[in-house]
Amino acid sequence: MAANLASGADLGASFCATIDGETVVDVWGGWADVEKTRAWDADTIVNVYSTTKTMCAITALLLADRGEIDFDAPVARYWPEFAANGKEAVTVGHLMSHSSGLSGWEEPMTGEDLYDWEKATSLLAAQAPWWKPGSAPGYHAITQGYLVGEVVRRVAGKSIGTVFREEIAEPLGADFHIGLPASEDYRVADLDPPNGAIGDFSSEIQRKSLANPPIDPLVTRTREWRGAEIPAAGGTGNARSVARVHALLANGGELDGKRIMSEAGCRRVLDQQVEGHDMVLLNMPIRYGLGFGLPGEMLPMPNKNMAFWGGYGGSLAVIDFDARATYAFVMNRMHPSLVGDTRSAGLMGAMWMAMAAS
Repeated sequence: MAANLASGADLGASFCATIDGETVVDVWGGWADVEKTRAWDADTIVNVYSTTKTMCAITALLLADRGEIDFDAPVARYWPEFAANGKEAVTVGHLMSHSSGLSGWEEPMTGEDLYDWEKATSLLAAQAPWWKPGSAPGYHAITQGYLVGEVVRRVAGKSIGTVFREEIAEPLGADFHIGLPASEDYRVADLDPPNGAIGDFSSEIQRKSLANPPIDPLVTRTREWRGAEIPAAGGTGNARSVARVHALLANGGELDGKRIMSEAGCRRVLDQQVEGHDMVLLNMPIRYGLGFGLPGEMLPMPNKNMAFWGGYGGSLAVIDFDARATYAFVMNRMHPSLVGDTRSAGLMGAMWMAMAAS
């Protein structure tokens, strides 16, 4: 990390690792703004884009563990309007595994529309799938949070940001937010947008999934974005909070003597739902479990009982169920990638080598 900060590969960043629920690495450094007027300190937080999806998934996994959500059940059981346009058989598991065929909106969307929960969800409920649900993966870059989040809202009677805060973040003392209070704005690092676009769109599905609405990292500096609940991309936290929440899964549902989930409920993450070349992520080979990516050709890992997810620009979270370990990296200098880069790979590799030698 020091080398990345010195070279300029990173502007500001934090990395954290836990084993058996204990924090074993917690480092941070650099700057919270491009002008280098604010140091990145212990409590700096930042928008982590799609690493937010794991928090959304864990919230759904918690409700499933309580018997309130059945991943094999049709979404329409909880959200009747969703059955429109041939989606009667689409399951909650399809939503969790990016295989529902609703990887974007058919109707043109603006950035402001992401702040309108009713519009974002009702359009998806009325829409027809773009491919046969369950037949292939296709990264639901923004829509997954609204889809899973609406199921959670229908079941719990509260927004997903509220359920996450009350049932997961606050009990664990995790400084992660889906919908950030204005009182915390002063701690947020500014994202430094990447040089270069995400990539060329070779299909209409890719274009509509990744550019409707267009992604503008500068919007994350606004109160509107930070305060909104955008469960697939709008979460704010640091590596410590990301590692802490994921430690709940790595440790079989119990942390600091608090039993929040069953071990079986945690390990459902590893239940493969779909495998294939992702229709949105530029045809990358990928395996999806319930809410997480699983090791495979795209991202080899030390053992099969691991799960991961990353965010646009470079953030990354990894869970090792065998080692009961978690690793998290967040930063504000973005790379033009949806699937991580060498900064996080180097830090993860250093951890794995240290663990292998211990």
